[in-house]
Amino acid sequence: MVWSFSKLNDENIKAINDLEKKLGVTLLAFSDTNIKAADLSDDKLKQVQELENKLGMSLVAVTQK
Repeated sequence: MVWSFSKLNDENIKAINDLEKKLGVTLLAFSDTNIKAADLSDDKLKQVQELENKLGMSLVAVTQK
């Protein structure tokens, strides 16, 4: 699967920045019409979080639409 970070205009960047401040999180924007965020069970999410901790990085779970 090939994807890239989204190309954002100033309005999109402002909207994302505003929501980040409101939620207290960092949001990553990806553009690919063939993927969506994966709906993980609590057990699967825990496994992803454990691997994130082990590797010292963040992972994003996606699935095909």
